[in-house]
Order: sequence, then structure tokens, then C-alpha cells
Amino acid sequence: MDLDLALLNDKPAVITDTSSADKKYFHKAWERSNRLSLMFLQMTIANNIKSTFSQIENAREYLKFVEESFCSVDKSLAGTLMDELMTIKFDGSCSMQNHIIEMTNIAARLQTLGIKVDDSFLVQFILNSLPPEYGPFQINYNTIKDKWNVSELSSMLT
Repeated sequence: MDLDLALLNDKPAVITDTSSADKKYFHKAWERSNRLSLMFLQMTIANNIKSTFSQIENAREYLKFVEESFCSVDKSLAGTLMDELMTIKFDGSCSMQNHIIEMTNIAARLQTLGIKVDDSFLVQFILNSLPPEYGPFQINYNTIKDKWNVSELSSMLT
């Protein structure tokens, strides 16, 4: 179907009477690809988000505009996730294992946004999220471990 033709190639020059058959064919194929690509892109984006986009007639430009628009959203999400990772506290409403998994998932989501959370930092965040009654455990863990590991911490706490 050549749907990616408009995404991979710049818009062809305007067709004239002297244009070759190959150029006319390419122009027609590009136009079709562009229309279909725009239609598919617009179908996959939520209506409340689509309404903020101006009328863009080129699929490649549309994707570029979407990317630029959501770059700031990624930064905001990264800030929110970092804040959540640093302030989350174990309150006993779930198991210790689920708490550690939740914090590990936050770190994984940060990694998808380009922010690597080292295992030793994650272990420290997990230890800091524990209530005061885990104080002796934290002191003991910090004195016996020279390199922190999330899976070891998880097995010790559960």
C-alpha cells in the first residue's frame, strides 16, 4: 500500500505538462500515501489532543508537530515520576513485595524516558521509603552491603 511513502519522502515538486510519467506516478502515489497516513494518524490520536493541532496537510509535518508538542509532556512526566520515586512511602496497604515492584516500575518508566536510575539509588530510595520500625534493618543492611541489589533487598524484606 506504500503508506510510508509520504513519511519517508519529501513532498514532490508540482506536476507540470512536461513532467515525466514516472514523476506523475510518484506524485499520485505520494498524495495517496499522505492522505492515508494523515487519516491513520488522526484516527489514533485522541480527539481532545487533535483539536489543539492546526490543520496540517503533510503527514511528515504532522508527526514532527506531534513529537514537538509532546516533548514537554515527557519532561513533565519525568519530573512527576522522579518526585513520586523520591517521596513514596511504604504504608502497609500492600505487601512489601508489591511496594518494591511499584518502585521498580517507576524506575523502569523513567528509563523509557531516558533517565537511568542506578540499582544502588533505587535500593536507597526503597530503604528511605520504609517506616521508622524498619530502622534497625536499614542500619544493618547498610553496614553489611557494599553493593546494593534490589532483588536481594526484596528477598530480605519479604
